[in-house]
Amino acid sequence: MTRFIPLLAAVLLAPHGAAAHPHIFVDTGLKAVVSEDGQLLAVEITWAYDEFYSLLIFEDRGLDADFDGALTAEELAGLQGFDMQWTEGFLGDTYLSRAGEALALGAPEHLSTEVADGRITTRHRRVLAEPQAADGVVIKAYDPTYYTAYTLTSGLELSGGCTGEVTPPDLDAAYTKVEELLYAMPSDQAEDAYPEVGEAFADTVRLSCGA
Repeated sequence: MTRFIPLLAAVLLAPHGAAAHPHIFVDTGLKAVVSEDGQLLAVEITWAYDEFYSLLIFEDRGLDADFDGALTAEELAGLQGFDMQWTEGFLGDTYLSRAGEALALGAPEHLSTEVADGRITTRHRRVLAEPQAADGVVIKAYDPTYYTAYTLTSGLELSGGCTGEVTPPDLDAAYTKVEELLYAMPSDQAEDAYPEVGEAFADTVRLSCGA
């Protein structure tokens, strides 16, 4: 996620460390937009940032001068879409696949940015490059580097009569993978070439759209 918030230099310069340890925590919500004939058209994604990261955003942008965890209408207006400034090559930390094949998503469309109790919550929409049969689609939200931890705690919503099964990650297997990859890597490379293990820590959502 740090790849699309270039203003937070202090966060970007923080080392990843020698073990899997995220620095940003995001409560995530997903909505799958499915047509009446069972075609997946888009996904709407909610990101609720942790209090500390929200505070960093406030400080970086000179917001919340009275430190009450709330913003004025003018401040909130200026914050809209702040996390939609994605750098080239950033895939949005939301990945869809069907039968093992990745599904392409379009550019993000900002829907809303809200602040409550010192936390920033944003919503955006990603339209599929081509509509796909929703049945069997797998959705995962993760940062490949695990710098940001996404957890599906803000709900899963589906339309078109579909249901979704959420499978949590096998954390024992995930940490074992981290240890194995780091063990095989020269210690002087661990900081700059941290293995991409984020998917191992991701919740897995599988859509089912039977008759």
